[in-house]
Amino acid sequence: MSLLLSEIKIGEKALIVAVNTEKIPLKLLEMGCLPGNLAELIQIAPFGDPYYFTINDSHVAIRKEIANEVTVVLEKQN
Repeated sequence: MSLLLSEIKIGEKALIVAVNTEKIPLKLLEMGCLPGNLAELIQIAPFGDPYYFTINDSHVAIRKEIANEVTVVLEKQN
């Protein structure tokens, strides 16, 4: 089941499966927000925006509107 990056919960890891390259800033793509990479939600700011992720061993802050442009699949828990 696919979700948007903005829909995962703190501590969950998800595999990026699709990115809307028309809406995502190039810098975010350069930092590894690409299909095939793993994203983990670390924290959400007090007013719900931005989200803080670890992607490719980088800590990245992503606004909710941008996180809505990334499709993910939750990593299976052991």
